[in-house]
Amino acid sequence: MIAITLPDGSVKKYETGSTPIDIAKSISEGLARNVISASFNTKVIESNTPLAEDGALILYTWNDDAGKKAFWHSTAHILAQALEQLYPNVKLWVGPAIEKGFYYDVDLGEETISEKDFKAIEDKMMEIARGKHNFKMRSVSKADALSYYEGKNEYKVDLINGLEDGEITFCDHDTFTDLCRGGHIPNTEIVKAVKILSVAGAYFKGDEKNKQLTRVYGISFPKQKDLTEYLELLEEAKKRDHRKLGKELELFTFSPRVGQGLPLWLPKGAALRERLENFLKAAQKKAGYEMVVSPHIAQKELYVTSGHYAKYGEDSFKPIKTPNEGEEFMLKPMNCPHHCEMYNSKPWSYKDLPKRYAEFGTVYRYEQSGELHGLTRVRGFTQDDAHLFCTPDQLDAEFKNVIDLVLYVFGSLGFENFTTQVSIRDPKKPEKYIGSLENWEKAEKAIINAVEDKGLDYIIEEGEAAFYGPKLDFMVKDALGRSWQLGTIQVDYNLPERFELTYKGSDNELHRPVMIHRAPFGSMERFIAILLEHTGGNFPLWLMPEQVSILTLSEKYEKYSQKVLNLLENNEIRALVDNRNETIGKKIREAEMSKTPYMLILGEQEEKDGMVSVRKHSEGDLGTMTLSEFSEMIKNEVEKEVKDFK
Repeated sequence: MIAITLPDGSVKKYETGSTPIDIAKSISEGLARNVISASFNTKVIESNTPLAEDGALILYTWNDDAGKKAFWHSTAHILAQALEQLYPNVKLWVGPAIEKGFYYDVDLGEETISEKDFKAIEDKMMEIARGKHNFKMRSVSKADALSYYEGKNEYKVDLINGLEDGEITFCDHDTFTDLCRGGHIPNTEIVKAVKILSVAGAYFKGDEKNKQLTRVYGISFPKQKDLTEYLELLEEAKKRDHRKLGKELELFTFSPRVGQGLPLWLPKGAALRERLENFLKAAQKKAGYEMVVSPHIAQKELYVTSGHYAKYGEDSFKPIKTPNEGEEFMLKPMNCPHHCEMYNSKPWSYKDLPKRYAEFGTVYRYEQSGELHGLTRVRGFTQDDAHLFCTPDQLDAEFKNVIDLVLYVFGSLGFENFTTQVSIRDPKKPEKYIGSLENWEKAEKAIINAVEDKGLDYIIEEGEAAFYGPKLDFMVKDALGRSWQLGTIQVDYNLPERFELTYKGSDNELHRPVMIHRAPFGSMERFIAILLEHTGGNFPLWLMPEQVSILTLSEKYEKYSQKVLNLLENNEIRALVDNRNETIGKKIREAEMSKTPYMLILGEQEEKDGMVSVRKHSEGDLGTMTLSEFSEMIKNEVEKEVKDFK
């Protein structure tokens, strides 16, 4: 008999060799019908894996993230089998599950896949799925694994060469075999709906020097209606694509002459950024931050000292050599080393701390061209960065104050659905991190204590920490239910060590400050992209480039429109006048398309009565009112959206 610990903490005895499905049946037949994957002692296993020892078991259904991962990974196997049958010369590389669906990277040789081929691939996948083929794992020796693929698939051979004997497994279903670590649904029939979403180029091992493979993206579901709902969501996402909206709203553009991944902010976009910056600057000022400015380049040695060069050198632009022998500069990949040097510019006492330096600092990373995507993945971006230098006794209060600031930002911008993630080091890979174990443990404990005291729901993710310290990440869900990592707060004992930062304590001895890194927006570019897609371009009223369009019925009301414009501007309401010789219908349609929140219609009656006819975007006519009434309405709406930071 074996003792199995279930998620509720209960322990039950089962026959040795019982499978997760057997255990599910002992709980309820309904659960057994829905179980598609499992984990045992934290290791992902199949639902039909015999259990031979005591341990903790978790059963997964489609409603669990781990269940979806197994479902989509299994469908990637079905896709690979379909591609082998449709393209006999195909060579497979890897096919993982991703956040939404799966992909498979393949070498098609001389053949190509385009959108016209998607239906044939989907039909072949469903034909395979309906065969109800069981997924079966088996261990294979390294020699046998190499023998299976040598001369046929150099990509799999490369993978196997990186593995050790005793850790290599194959997965079989139907007539198909693939190198695989495991984590599958019981059989192919559970897959009831599939969709090939797109194809793209992907370099082997992500290296531009290697051959470019074809990446086939897809998604699958246990019910057809789930796929239908997902495709409807995709259509809505296309309408909200920040690249499309950014162009339509004239916020930003890109130029091949300037360079890939380097956005150009147009007047409306620059004004939008400025409002976001001013909003955060005002809150930061109340919270005791001081604004600083650092250069866009620095000597390479600065980033060697900080550790950034060793960790991010491959993702940075290459060093810039000067006419002086041996002198090298780098485009700034991070702001924190600069702020450390600012702190080091004078001696400090414990009475002077905390010091809070804030900067909207532009940094540069050489992202691969295939990974660039609008504003969400760029090569030059501006971080709303701040670094706090405090005593260990001040750390808890300072960290909690930063949490309050992040929550204020989210609330003012309509991001109300979020969770938090405490990202800690991977204890099995100490080489990924700098600093002592003692400092890491202190930093991780500080974050967890602060989050628990603030009453935030959180999960702990091993291996997601920054190389110099653990962090608290805010995972925000947008209007389409997609999850984004936005604000981040990090505790760092290591950079103060590397830069030899000190303060004089009450004991008259020198001590190391603790450093907090924080960025509520993350990067201005990525934040604005997410905000665009979350709102569909209908920003909160306080943030809109133009809050009001003044539309005249004809050119003879130009004088009155200027009077209205001046009165609005005196009340700090952003407005523009559309005085063109066009029909009022066309002017309203264009104002709606530009997503202007309010329209004021001016004609003979409005001028005579000193009134304005008010329309609201997407809602229609609100009737006539005086300008003071309208101004008060706008003021109240803005105040409701943005309360002062306390």
